[in-house]
Amino acid sequence: MADVKEFQDRMLSLGLARVSEAAAHASARLIGRGDEKAADQAAVNAMREQLNMLDIKGVVVIGEGERDEAPMLYIGEEVGTGNGPAVDIALDPLEGTTLTAKDMPNALTVIAMAPRGTLLHAPDVYMEKLAIGPGYAKDVVSLAMSPAERVRALAKAKGVAASDITCCILERPRHEAMIAEVRSTGASIRLITDGDVAGVIHCAEADITGIDMYMGSGGAPEGVLAASALKCMGGQIWGKLLFRNDDERGRAAKAGITDLNRIYSRDEMVTSDVIFAATGVTNGSIVQGVKREPGFITTETILMRSKTGSVRRMIYRNPVK
Repeated sequence: MADVKEFQDRMLSLGLARVSEAAAHASARLIGRGDEKAADQAAVNAMREQLNMLDIKGVVVIGEGERDEAPMLYIGEEVGTGNGPAVDIALDPLEGTTLTAKDMPNALTVIAMAPRGTLLHAPDVYMEKLAIGPGYAKDVVSLAMSPAERVRALAKAKGVAASDITCCILERPRHEAMIAEVRSTGASIRLITDGDVAGVIHCAEADITGIDMYMGSGGAPEGVLAASALKCMGGQIWGKLLFRNDDERGRAAKAGITDLNRIYSRDEMVTSDVIFAATGVTNGSIVQGVKREPGFITTETILMRSKTGSVRRMIYRNPVK
């Protein structure tokens, strides 16, 4: 059972930002170096070190795979000092390892925290996702609709033509038919090579980013992280787990999921208050990347709390030791 009263999100939020910042600092040394694994490992090590300084009884429920994949921050790993509230942790120490290795935009370090038992224990499988920003009626679009129907429904709700809608889609061969159908409506598409947590977050600030809707399949763990962000910023997201084989269905069973066809809403993926932090590694449309200057390193972090709906942007300028 989640003890929501013990979850002092205001007190924990700045600590969570430090965790995210530390991972960004560590991985920044590998920007443009062409080594995805080294960049990811640097972020993992820094994130774990900072998490273990927090006064929490934390369990990683969204991490970098199963225990046998250690030394990554694995699903089920216990973090924190063991003192303080029992919490679920969802994280991606470096969302965009390829983006970092190639010095491409929108690489982030991402982490969310909520009371124990309130984050969906999504297995490491694909998830079909659909997201829009705040200000729309409930279920104005749905996964049951075709891509073209979603575009037209959102355009109607927004009071614009379909050609005024912009969708964000992960550029993958599996999405070719979806991309063609969306374009057939006259809508435009912003294709991204990686980083679908950032892709979903774009929907929450459509006036700034120009993105109205996100759709397509990507990692289920990233779906829970994206839902955590939208829980804070406002907006709707739906996700349906996709299974390619018995091994993946077994992962779902291990995570306690029995209904393999269930469509999860935002508030079913994140059932209580949550705090969310993301720090830029490379420059992006959400936050700026790590900036090095003589004697200093500067990061930008977006820190959010669902309880208050607050979104704080933090610039951290730290002397280089």
